[in-house]
Amino acid sequence: MTDIDRLINQFKAKDEKAFEKLYQMYGTSIRGVVLNIVKDDDIADELMQDVFIKAWQKSDTYNSSKGRFFTWILNIARNAAIDKIRSKAFRQSVQNLDADNFVNIIMSRDNLDHLTDAIGINKFVTNLGQKCKEVIELLYFKGFTQKEASEELNMPIGTIKTRNRSCIQQLRDMVL
Repeated sequence: MTDIDRLINQFKAKDEKAFEKLYQMYGTSIRGVVLNIVKDDDIADELMQDVFIKAWQKSDTYNSSKGRFFTWILNIARNAAIDKIRSKAFRQSVQNLDADNFVNIIMSRDNLDHLTDAIGINKFVTNLGQKCKEVIELLYFKGFTQKEASEELNMPIGTIKTRNRSCIQQLRDMVL
């Protein structure tokens, strides 16, 4: 059993020191992914804390045979961020933003290298073909749904789904 496996088992057993250690290990990366979706520092901080609390409460649902712990908590974070930007309160708050905020959002949404570097997979994503980069950027770093990505890239949704599976498998092969 590796150190990370022991740490995760302690986390699942509700050991507070394990919680703190995992928070230190993954907090910055999780916050980076959330921030790339919600585009607001305060909301990203709040969601990151919520994600770790949810992971703590639902730790018994983590199964190492289905994937790595980081991937599990990253999915919780990504889903929380997407839920947040789809919420009515968030949409209403965005309607009241200053025009300068939109310039920053547009500029930051165009830089896949910066986004992927936030969670340390830039070197792997850059090895993918352009079509994979586009799909992964929209689905995982910008929080688009498959339908929205289909519309953005002007592709059938079935193609988006197939390409997504293929690209994720390519990344998995590179990383593992």
